[in-house]
Amino acid sequence: MKRVDDFRLHFGKQELVPIVIGGMGVDISTAELALEAARLGGIGHISDAMVQTVSDRRFDTDFVSQKLKTYKANVASSDKSDVHFNLAVLEEATRNHVGKTMEAKRGDGMIFINCMEKLTMNAPRETLRVRLSAALDAGIDGITLAAGLHLGSFALIEDHPRFRHAKLGIIVSSQRALAMFLRKNARLNRLPDYVVVEGPLAGGHLGFGLDWAKHDLATIVSEVNAYLKSEHLDIPVIAAGGIFTGSDAAAFLEHGAAAVQVATRFTVTEQCGLPDKVKQEYFKASEADIEVNTLSPTGYPMRMLKGSPGIGSGIRPNCEAYGYLLDANGRCAYIDAYNREVELHPGAKKVKVMDKTCLCTHMRNFDIWTCGHYTYRLKDTSLREADGSYRLLTAEHVFRDYQFSADQKIALPA
Repeated sequence: MKRVDDFRLHFGKQELVPIVIGGMGVDISTAELALEAARLGGIGHISDAMVQTVSDRRFDTDFVSQKLKTYKANVASSDKSDVHFNLAVLEEATRNHVGKTMEAKRGDGMIFINCMEKLTMNAPRETLRVRLSAALDAGIDGITLAAGLHLGSFALIEDHPRFRHAKLGIIVSSQRALAMFLRKNARLNRLPDYVVVEGPLAGGHLGFGLDWAKHDLATIVSEVNAYLKSEHLDIPVIAAGGIFTGSDAAAFLEHGAAAVQVATRFTVTEQCGLPDKVKQEYFKASEADIEVNTLSPTGYPMRMLKGSPGIGSGIRPNCEAYGYLLDANGRCAYIDAYNREVELHPGAKKVKVMDKTCLCTHMRNFDIWTCGHYTYRLKDTSLREADGSYRLLTAEHVFRDYQFSADQKIALPA
């Protein structure tokens, strides 16, 4: 059997190791993790999810507190329609995150940013345009359009000077979704530079309904490749979701994928942004501890650990500070669920909200533990210490194991 290192991903004359580390927000896919992937010749992602929070943590800005101060008088109101992001601040935060990351880049690989359409921010088009344009301004190598079909996203940046030079790609979970995107954007005469096909075993938000188990990544990759061939389109297809070993990855490359996108095994690396105590929860998880639920206010099913402390938490909506999931009318499914429980339990000091979660606050606090289907196998990739904890890995160790392993073997740390 071939190894991943027997293949290369080509963007024009540029040749890369065909390993992409997925973009996990909020700063779970850190700059350090992305920089390691680029140094090793692959592609690393950062994420622009809650980028003002990321800027505050990394660069000592105070964007979140400024926003809260501006809208503090609205905290007790269920009407969030007037709670808007300062677009100049949003642009500055994005440039901070992307610019500093790109300044630190070394090696022959690339760094992309994962941009979620579902971060509607009470002004979907305006905020998305700023996030995309600012990332391009700051020199990002590429943008991966995620969490939505992004039918209008290319048009938002068609006048940007880097629109035809930076790499632009889209995540889809079906051939139909890709065809829809290409038809919508045909007038721009600008094809995606790559397509990430994300299957049902991926972590976090899924592009499937609760019937996700009926779908299969290999089948979808084959269907997408067949469609592109029928349309005479040469667009690299990157397989993602449930690719746990180098042998898994090599099998996809042998069957027509140009690269693989992986993330789960990097959650327990030193460079990952999760707190160390949460990384240990990932190591300890059993298969029964992982569920796909409908707690996300985005409307997408989401895979996570059942023990996530944010599940069932009835915290007051924190839109004045965050508000990333407010739709164009200032609404969020969590606000509706929270207000319903408050009305049902008048006088209660604290309510429980079981059907939705305040994703902004809990992701910011690392209290929603999204994960891939094979997270329960992470314990088999490391060594257990005398105190019962598992040894954290390095991003280079995991990357090299994907690149060079064979026969379904996983290299343990030295």
